[in-house]
Amino acid sequence: MKKLSILLIMLFFSVLVQAQFTIHIHMNNNSLGKQAILYQLDGSKYVIIDSKKTKKQLKFKVKEPYTGMMKIYWADTNQTLNFISENKKVEIGLTVENRNIKDIDFIDASNKLMNEVQDKQHKNEYIFPALVQIKSYYRPNTSFYQSLEKEISRLGEKVIIDKEKHPFVDYYHTNYNQYLVENATKAKPSKEDIIQFMSSSNEMLETSSLLRPLLISYLSQSRDNVEASVDKLLDALLIDTPRGQTVLSEMIDLFSAYGMEDYEKQYLAKAKGLKCTINDRLSSTIEVHKGTEIGATFKNYIFSKNVKNTKVKSLHDIKANKKVIVFWSSGCGHCKKDLPQILEKYNQLKTKNVEVIGLSLDTSKAEYEREIKAFQWVNDSQLRGWNSTYADDYNINGTPTYFILDKNNKIIAKPSRAENVLDYFKVK
Repeated sequence: MKKLSILLIMLFFSVLVQAQFTIHIHMNNNSLGKQAILYQLDGSKYVIIDSKKTKKQLKFKVKEPYTGMMKIYWADTNQTLNFISENKKVEIGLTVENRNIKDIDFIDASNKLMNEVQDKQHKNEYIFPALVQIKSYYRPNTSFYQSLEKEISRLGEKVIIDKEKHPFVDYYHTNYNQYLVENATKAKPSKEDIIQFMSSSNEMLETSSLLRPLLISYLSQSRDNVEASVDKLLDALLIDTPRGQTVLSEMIDLFSAYGMEDYEKQYLAKAKGLKCTINDRLSSTIEVHKGTEIGATFKNYIFSKNVKNTKVKSLHDIKANKKVIVFWSSGCGHCKKDLPQILEKYNQLKTKNVEVIGLSLDTSKAEYEREIKAFQWVNDSQLRGWNSTYADDYNINGTPTYFILDKNNKIIAKPSRAENVLDYFKVK
């Protein structure tokens, strides 16, 4: 009897070790790509936790407990499936046509409810106000007015969420509405409100996609005293804790994205100076910034099959006295203003043995190829948008982003605009 009990205990723990929960994806075909990559969220960054060969019946076993946002990405077709986990079985059906996800059927209760909640939030934010506006143009005794009232009433109905059964859906829905939805019926959360929420929230803050929007809201109220406000937040969260370090990492990325270079350098130095154990998120931020600082060797990039205007295999293979690297996209308004300025002076740059390499964050091959017709320099795009490997490798948070390299591929300047690039080379 004692041996049987030990055997049962061992079997129980063996099952626990094998998987906390499973993810089942049912597809009508396996044309999305060779490899399916599974991610989970850490602040605003998705972290790879597994990958599998794509099959019509795709199954992942997640071994560590996790509650929050997840996604599966197929790089071959740039297709993404977003869903949530509440640390229990996930089951989703996909209809795939022409190598694209055409329809999604959320089968498990958690994702079905989350989809309903997000659909309702979208309608309440964008459709509800429009219907209220339209209703004001009609008389109350008309049938159309009465139909509008019914629809407005239906949209106003709350989605019932069982907090015990669906803790993540409840967390996301409650706090999204509380802190990120703006309307005339409630005051905008203050900086103190945000600090209090972040200080008291559980670990779902980092896995819910709410963290970065909250920090943007906090910074928008701190324009006159950025340093004091950020220090106050970090002091409240304790910088030697995982949350404090994740928020510090997010702040550094935000300063980088918004061109606030002095604050970016200041808080990056603060991160590097920490004497405590550093979590993976902050460690990753420090490492990425280290590779894109002035004086660092620019990481080599192997060109894709979409490269134009060169026959060499990699960025380092391009021989030039100086190189201008520009990250851009066809849908970027600032790029449409900047790149023609570079193009106009491109021949002058060439006489100085300066080469331009454009790395696009496009997803559409047609749009990418249409835009580069005029560009005589080296162009490449993985056609994965912000899922492009170089977005993370070079810490790209916005477009256009520029780097100037010397002949040994060391970073010697990081101009913010096209005119700064031209000024650097004294091109008029």
